[in-house]
Amino acid sequence: MKLKHALLTLLLGALWISCNNDDDGGVPGTVVPPRDLAEVAEEDEAAIQEFLQTHFYNYEEFQNPPADFDFQIVIDTIAGDNADKTPLSQQVNSRTIVLSPEDLDLDQADVDVPHTFYYLSAREGAGIQPTTGDSVLLRYRGTFLDGVAFDAIPNYSWQILPFFLRGYREAMTHFSSATEDSFVINPDGTTEYTNNGVGLLIIPSGLGYFNDTRQVPAFSPLIFTVDVGRVIENTDSDGDTVPNFMEDVDGDGDYLNDNTDRDWERANFRQLIADFQDSDDDADGIPTADEVDVVNGVVTFRDSDGDGTPDHLDADS
Repeated sequence: MKLKHALLTLLLGALWISCNNDDDGGVPGTVVPPRDLAEVAEEDEAAIQEFLQTHFYNYEEFQNPPADFDFQIVIDTIAGDNADKTPLSQQVNSRTIVLSPEDLDLDQADVDVPHTFYYLSAREGAGIQPTTGDSVLLRYRGTFLDGVAFDAIPNYSWQILPFFLRGYREAMTHFSSATEDSFVINPDGTTEYTNNGVGLLIIPSGLGYFNDTRQVPAFSPLIFTVDVGRVIENTDSDGDTVPNFMEDVDGDGDYLNDNTDRDWERANFRQLIADFQDSDDDADGIPTADEVDVVNGVVTFRDSDGDGTPDHLDADS
């Protein structure tokens, strides 16, 4: 009998960044007809560039924190009394990820389209940076480019990054956490970290929800401010000794589409479980933990029959 991890059920509440928004982009719970991926990417990039050139964040408070400063990012328009502020365009870093329509399950010409996301570390954390497969304890706030908020978690909560938006989890790898010993409990019962990382990220809709309106209006670029408390380094969601980040087999950044025994699960289990949640990735009855080698914390994959497929992904090995 194949061992299946119960983690899938436990994580249902953490699958996606949630909000309830019924703006003009579509009725919540619906998917509007997709537009051309390249066209939307170009529009998003133009809108993001305009935002970066016309807005700033409270960098002066981060540079010289007042006694009561809460180390929260505040964004405002460069105008009036703020006309001399340094725009975000001069302070952010960026990364480009190439997507194809197939990555978003779009029935369009298979043309690669670059998507750039932007990130800014307002305060470097004293801890570690997560991988896209790790679990992170954080607080966040999500807004649109016009500043309207669509979601927020004001108290520290755990997120398992593979379940979250591609641009969000990729950007999270550029922020550092606090150290465990900096944890404090305030008199009012809330918790804080004294050396936590604080950052800002901006993602185009192709790295977000694109035409899925269950969370936000379709084709919406998104902004997140994040406060990173802790990271579980080398998170192993299914306990198979293989860290999540090593279970993105095809290397496309999407953990949910890596499912080695998909056909077996469809026929026998009636539920699809991605490899990073599955303690027996190839459905051969041998736990993945017994088909890999771990020495001093370093995982190596066996290939007993020399066919180029590791044993834990090869039911015939």
